Amino acid sequence: MPSEFFGLPLHPLIVHATAVLVPLAALVVMGAVLWPRFRAWAGPMPMGLSLIALILTPLSTASGENLQNDVAETALLEKHTEMGEQLLPFTIALFALSVAFWWLDRRRTAAPDPATSAESATTASRLRMITAVVGVLALLAAVGTGVQVGRIGHSGAKAAWSDSGSASG
Repeated sequence: MPSEFFGLPLHPLIVHATAVLVPLAALVVMGAVLWPRFRAWAGPMPMGLSLIALILTPLSTASGENLQNDVAETALLEKHTEMGEQLLPFTIALFALSVAFWWLDRRRTAAPDPATSAESATTASRLRMITAVVGVLALLAAVGTGVQVGRIGHSGAKAAWSDSGSASG
């Protein structure tokens, strides 16, 4: 991966996309889980944004590793690097759970009328319960992903600006 784009370090450029799109994906997943009207409007958007977040995560990590070779090693930079490497499992979970929730919700809404038979009622009830459990897991993944991105961004800002005299401990 190149380390520069038109003379600018690539990491800050990719990381700003990541810092916007990963929390946006988390918020859209939360909206889809919590609000049926939003879910109907958004369709597969939560999955798409989560996929973009998943793709941006290793790009941010790889560009950060390239930049790390060009700057002085500090304890703040090491902490930021370690935290950045922890984001991938979060974005994987966010994507996988957004896909699972979307698929389960589509199956649930397309299920036959539970009033037609006891078997249909049992199946519909199980599907509702599984969808709810996956929805709760998706919410937890979204919150965790958002928190982790905030922590990583804060540590990156501290690492970048700590020796400029403008950062406070």
